[in-house]
Amino acid sequence: MTASSSLLGELRVSLADESTRIAREFAATGDGRAAVAQRTRLIEAILRRLWRDLISAVETGPHGFALVATGGFGRGWLFPYSDVDLLFLFASPSEEEAHKEAVRRFSQELWDLKLKLSPASRTLGECDRFDPNNTEFTISLLDCRYLAGDRELFSTLHDKVIPKLLGRESKPLLQGLAEVTRERHAKFGNTVFHLEPNLKETPGGLRDYNVACWLALISSMSKLGDWPDASSLRAPVRKQLEAALEFLMAARCFLHLRHGRDDNSLSWEAQDEAAATRIGVADAADLAAADWMRIHFGHARAVQRTVMQLLEEIPEAWSSLRRQFQGWKSSRPSSPDFSVVDGMIFLQQSSSLQDPEMLLRLFHFMAHHGLKLSATTEHRIEQSLPALAVTPPRGAELWLYLQETLLQPHAAEALRAMHSLRLLTLLLPELKPIDSLVVRDFYHRFTVDEHSILAIESLHRLNQSQSEWDKRYAELLGELEDPELLYLALLLHDTGKGAPGGNHVEASLEIASRCLDRLDVEPGERSAILFLIANHLEMSSQLRRDIFNPETVAAFAEKMGTPERLKMLCLLTYADIKAVNPEALTPWKAENVWQLYIGAANYLNRSADQRVHSNGSDEKLARLRSLAPATGAKFKDFIEGFPQRYLLVHSAEELMQHMAMAAKFGHDPVQVDLKRGRHWYELTLVTKDRPSLFATLTGVLAAWGMNIVKANAFSNQAGVVVDTLYFTDRFRTLELNLSEWQRFKQSITDVLAGSADLDRMLRDRQRSEKHARIKVMVKTRIDFDDECSSTSTLLQVIAQDRPRLLHSISSCLSRLRCNIEIALIDTEGQMAIDAFYLTSAGKKLTPDLQKKVGAALSEELNALDAAQ
Repeated sequence: MTASSSLLGELRVSLADESTRIAREFAATGDGRAAVAQRTRLIEAILRRLWRDLISAVETGPHGFALVATGGFGRGWLFPYSDVDLLFLFASPSEEEAHKEAVRRFSQELWDLKLKLSPASRTLGECDRFDPNNTEFTISLLDCRYLAGDRELFSTLHDKVIPKLLGRESKPLLQGLAEVTRERHAKFGNTVFHLEPNLKETPGGLRDYNVACWLALISSMSKLGDWPDASSLRAPVRKQLEAALEFLMAARCFLHLRHGRDDNSLSWEAQDEAAATRIGVADAADLAAADWMRIHFGHARAVQRTVMQLLEEIPEAWSSLRRQFQGWKSSRPSSPDFSVVDGMIFLQQSSSLQDPEMLLRLFHFMAHHGLKLSATTEHRIEQSLPALAVTPPRGAELWLYLQETLLQPHAAEALRAMHSLRLLTLLLPELKPIDSLVVRDFYHRFTVDEHSILAIESLHRLNQSQSEWDKRYAELLGELEDPELLYLALLLHDTGKGAPGGNHVEASLEIASRCLDRLDVEPGERSAILFLIANHLEMSSQLRRDIFNPETVAAFAEKMGTPERLKMLCLLTYADIKAVNPEALTPWKAENVWQLYIGAANYLNRSADQRVHSNGSDEKLARLRSLAPATGAKFKDFIEGFPQRYLLVHSAEELMQHMAMAAKFGHDPVQVDLKRGRHWYELTLVTKDRPSLFATLTGVLAAWGMNIVKANAFSNQAGVVVDTLYFTDRFRTLELNLSEWQRFKQSITDVLAGSADLDRMLRDRQRSEKHARIKVMVKTRIDFDDECSSTSTLLQVIAQDRPRLLHSISSCLSRLRCNIEIALIDTEGQMAIDAFYLTSAGKKLTPDLQKKVGAALSEELNALDAAQ
């Protein structure tokens, strides 16, 4: 039996006419929910008409066979081109066999009407079995709805079978749903902020709305053993989700009708049209596409946040990594301010967020431990924001907390949480113009704000990567003196994209400058951050040139100025490219960025002995002259003859300090300054040059058990030496005994004055010290280069880093009457890379002397190895 041609013709006309009417009404009102409801009722009427014609003249018959709407159709969500999800439900296999042909005909007629049908046939017993390989079917039953046939059979399914099934299988069902959701999120980079998102599948889309409802429903039914009377989602969450649903329904209806098919991709052209017709925001004023997308991202962020909270709050939905974390009870973090329950952060005192400092500590705690905020904590943060907005924290205190948070391994997760709660833009209003900002360039995949956070995240993930390229960049990151400056530069580097005008770099500099003023960032740090922002495209632009051309490398290196800035810009470029899209940083590009960095680093080192002339027109010299107008002659005498690298390595303020220290020679010929930085101590010595000075200074540090990680040694034409050594305190002598600071500085003065016995100090240290086991063996290399300098011979020593290494090398050079014009000391892990610009009797080293130095150094380092 088949439906009559007249009936099919009637249904076809009705379907076409009603579909046209629904589309017309939607175009007039933009009401997506109404359009979806009307489409659902239309298809229901067609199904029931065919049921009566093909299956049973009585809509509630036949016995033992029912027609059930599932999935989106069951929810009453039939979008213009959605699939029609149907379940043919049978009481037994015999009933299924008896109606097999009728089901085939029924389905065929629907296909002939050009409806996209997704049918399934199951017996009641089959519906009571959970198939872990087909989680989707069991999930679809959560939205089942009676359409026609045996109502009692449907009631048995709905009222008995499904609650019983969920009571028995809720744990694997929740785990399966969570796993599928996480896999889908990972495919989209775990972010809602795509430039052309898929309204259904990307995080924060309609699929996530459904997942949130399913998670809450399954969790409730597993506890109640029955269908809950109302949604278990909290009222504020329901309100946010309903607002998001209204918008997403309207947007998806718009896309279906625009494309004439089930296409849910928000292309740029679709965004333009949606904004122009105010889809989902009928009461809004005229909108640009970027503004409309901001509204979309706001709703998507609320949906994703709800889903992620539920995945964290429901133990059965935890990931395997999360379950492993929960089993690791002994490592749970604790704090007087926060408690951690099931990996979620709770406040110890509900009123504590009235103190802005507590809020900042909360996100530092989150960034350090990689934990999530509980829903109640998020709610309390949101409640505290209006009061915080009146007098937001600012100045050095905010910068202190911000930089500490940026340095933590999970900084990106904390930044995203702050951003989602609208706290980040409250603390840093400079980020508001790029909040959820879409910039169309056919290259970037993410919004501007998400791109910036991804760039920070890519640097923090370097140490977790097994990639050879990432390992190189990870080592470079570990060498930075102030990595927090790089992270803040990344956060601000594209803020200008939200400003009018074509040059986003200039706009970013202006915006960042205002931000740094508000944060009271120190001049040296400010200069470094603005330099990175101003030049954040420089390295990428150089890749379009011949990066092996010496002139190209020289021009780029001179623009960088210092090795530290070069390192930071290299890492910024790596992170900036990697955060564009997953395929942007190709192996070829990673190789070229690295080669350009190496070339520029070598240039900066090899041109280090070009000398400064006090009457030069260098920009930095001009600034120095303006800082010291009353000391013109003294300034000229002091600066004359220093290597150019001295100006590059030290700030103007540091140069003025050195000159002031030199002015005190009449009172004390040895001027010593000691500071503690974030990663190491910094010792500055200003004195008159003398034989073995550098060797003696490094010997004192070795005798105190200090490990020198970097050093710069320079002298001017008048024989004034400025040596700066950066070292770590291996035995925490200075850290634990503040009184030792003065004794340490005095011992340097005493040794240089000849009133203390350095050899005895070194012997005492050698007897008492237990050396650490060497993990990575470094083969010693000794190289000479006569071409890189017109006045000096460059000696480079690569060797195993160990105590007293630098003292041994410099002492050996002193014994052979080699004068160290410049010393550039660096350490990478357990490898020491030491470069010395040497002269002998005022000239380059002869080939014979180079051989003697090489042999003597080899013997010295072998003896040092034997002593270990």
